Amino acid sequence: MRKRMPRITPARTALSLAGAALTLAVLAVVANTEAVESRATEPPPASAAQAGATRPGAATSPASKSRYLLTASIKELMDSTVDPAADGLWEAVSVISTSKGVEHHEPRTDEEWKSVRRHAITLIESMNLVVMPGRHAAPAGTAPGLGELPPAEIEQRIGQTPDAFIGFANNLRSTALKALTAIDHKDTHALLSLGGDIDEACEACHVTYWYPNQGSLK
Repeated sequence: MRKRMPRITPARTALSLAGAALTLAVLAVVANTEAVESRATEPPPASAAQAGATRPGAATSPASKSRYLLTASIKELMDSTVDPAADGLWEAVSVISTSKGVEHHEPRTDEEWKSVRRHAITLIESMNLVVMPGRHAAPAGTAPGLGELPPAEIEQRIGQTPDAFIGFANNLRSTALKALTAIDHKDTHALLSLGGDIDEACEACHVTYWYPNQGSLK
């Protein structure tokens, strides 16, 4: 016997459509409820600043915004870097009078010129270190030398006239750059002359910030 297919009537079709619509409505309500509950349990979105702080290498505090870590004071830079570099240039070319006559001291070999050139490069770049903001004048507890201002007062003067302080550094850098050119040309006469200019550039800064009252000691 052939199985009869169920007869679909208009009434049955309407009932089926109504059931399907009801089912879809229920599913929509359930989905919306789950979405609301999910949003309620999620943490609030991070602000731009918070998001930036979580990135690898991002700043997490005001102190970490600088990429530089200042360790040495200006005095320590002078003692360890600036003064030795300047001395290396001053001593590279000299004229010394002795009982035996006049001696001319100057670089002669390529290695000797390379050594003098290193002093010039060090002096030039050290000026970038000296003027970095936030660097102290001297280590804590340092007593001022004869005729010098206390470190706190030196820092105050620098803070009040930062452009002038940078100007002194730039002047020394420019003079040292001229010395570098003389070295590259192996011009001993120019290097000897520039030694005095370097000394004047250094002293102009010293008498402004370190010992402005030195005239009263004479």
